[in-house]
Amino acid sequence: MRGSRAWFILTAMADRIRSGDALIAFDRELQVVSWNHAAEQLTGIAATDAIGRPCWDVLRGIDDRGDLVCHVGCSGARLMREGWPVGCQVLQIATGRGTRKTVSVSTISVAGREGPLFVHLLKNGDEYESSENGGARRTRLTERQIEVLRLMAEGLPAKRIADRLGIAEPTVRNHIRAILVELSAHSQLEALAKARKLGLII
Repeated sequence: MRGSRAWFILTAMADRIRSGDALIAFDRELQVVSWNHAAEQLTGIAATDAIGRPCWDVLRGIDDRGDLVCHVGCSGARLMREGWPVGCQVLQIATGRGTRKTVSVSTISVAGREGPLFVHLLKNGDEYESSENGGARRTRLTERQIEVLRLMAEGLPAKRIADRLGIAEPTVRNHIRAILVELSAHSQLEALAKARKLGLII
């Protein structure tokens, strides 16, 4: 896509986005098109070393268990491309100093005529963790989503959950997607682990 008209339009869109926080923008193919000064300071990676590369290759984010989150087929990218919101995540990312840094990552999708532009807003994870240590993280799960979560914990597939709750299977799948987004989970197993940690299920 580099060198194409779409690349230049996406880059121009990215150049108009301003933030005092670390901000990176990337296109549908996950190529970085903008990497602001605050992102350079936070990560120790220069914009010249990041722009034009896949975001996952630059960040190389892992979760708190050491599992790779940023990769060519990441579920966050898939959700964004399909128009789903992606919840805030806490990741350990690579830095230009050869170490890892904990950051919270919020993702924004910006629609454009030439295609979507995706933006990661990065904040120092130490601030995020200290605010969470004051008490259990509150979630915005609905009562129905908690019911779905509990049935997922019993090992029931979406069809059985739908039968048990008397709702349509696509509705159950929508609830599951919303649960994954709210808990910043990339799989149902990860969602269940996080839900147990938060005391949402036993």
